[in-house]
Amino acid sequence: MFKTVSEQRQDTSENRFGGNGKVVMDHVMEKTDVLGNCRLFARVTLEPGCSIGYHQHDKEEEIYYILSGQAVVNDNGETRTVYPGDAVYTGNGAFHSIENQSDAPLEFLGVILTYQPPER
Repeated sequence: MFKTVSEQRQDTSENRFGGNGKVVMDHVMEKTDVLGNCRLFARVTLEPGCSIGYHQHDKEEEIYYILSGQAVVNDNGETRTVYPGDAVYTGNGAFHSIENQSDAPLEFLGVILTYQPPER
């Protein structure tokens, strides 16, 4: 299957999980596009000052893969600045948040894998 950028759904949310500002998600693949246990596969954009608030991943895991910009990530109480090429894994009941504290947009891939097959 090929999926062009024009075929990918985009959505925007405000103050996601209690974070600040706008989160833009370009859904590279939908859970109905794949057979595996993937709930989310999206390119996420956070403008300067925007964030996704601290939230839990129970019975699933999420990977952030930084494409451009830099972010401050709280991974279950450990806070670090991450840069392009860095990856962060959170799962098995752990919590995390991500914030763009820089002057440039932040882009990363967000991938959520569930421990059980998703409902189709």
